[in-house]
Amino acid sequence: MSEFERWQKRFSATDYVFGEEPNAFLASQKHRLPKTGKALAVADGEGRNGVFLAEQGLDTLSLDFSSNGQAKALALAKKRGVTLRTELADVHAWNWPSEEYDVIAEIFTQFSTPSERAGKFAGIRKALKKGGLLLLEGYTPKQLQYGTGGPKELDQLYTMDLLEAEFGGFSKLLIKEYETHMSEGAGHAGMAAVIDLVGIK
Repeated sequence: MSEFERWQKRFSATDYVFGEEPNAFLASQKHRLPKTGKALAVADGEGRNGVFLAEQGLDTLSLDFSSNGQAKALALAKKRGVTLRTELADVHAWNWPSEEYDVIAEIFTQFSTPSERAGKFAGIRKALKKGGLLLLEGYTPKQLQYGTGGPKELDQLYTMDLLEAEFGGFSKLLIKEYETHMSEGAGHAGMAAVIDLVGIK
C-alpha cells in the first residue's frame, strides 16, 4: 500500500483520527499568532490545525494530498463556522510560493524521506515571509520506545541538531525536547517523546 493509499484509508473513517481539536503545542502558541495575515497548515490531514488558525482570524490554506482528509477538513470548518481554503497537493511536489505566509504550521508531518524532508523544509523557508512565524512539532527518536504514534523509521524522526541545521538562519529560534502524555484522537494517544520549534524568519 502506498503512502497516499494509507492516508486515504485512515481518513475514510467517520471519526477524526487525531481528533477535532488543534494540536496542543499549536494551541499553546496562540499568543504568538498575528491578528491578521496568511497562514499555511502543511500536510494538514483532516484540518484540525488549519481550522484552529482560521478561527484566529488568519486567511488559512490547508494543504494535503488526501481528498478524504480535505473533505473532513472542510466539514470541520463548516461546523466551526470559519472559512478554510484547501489545496490538494503532495507537499513534496508542491510549487512553494516565495514569502507569502505570515504563519506556517507543520505538525507531525514525519512521513518524508530525508531527501524529501530537505525539500519540504526548503519550501517552508521560502514560503515564510521575513518576520513570519514557524510553528513545528514532531517526534524524536525516543518515540520509538513508546510506539504511540509517528513513523517507525529512525531517519524520519526529528532531532535538535537536525532542526538547528535547517532553521538556524532564522532571527529567533526556540527548540524544546520533552516527554508528554498526548490525547489527540486515537492516532496520538499515550506518552510521547516530542520536539517543538518556534521560529521567526
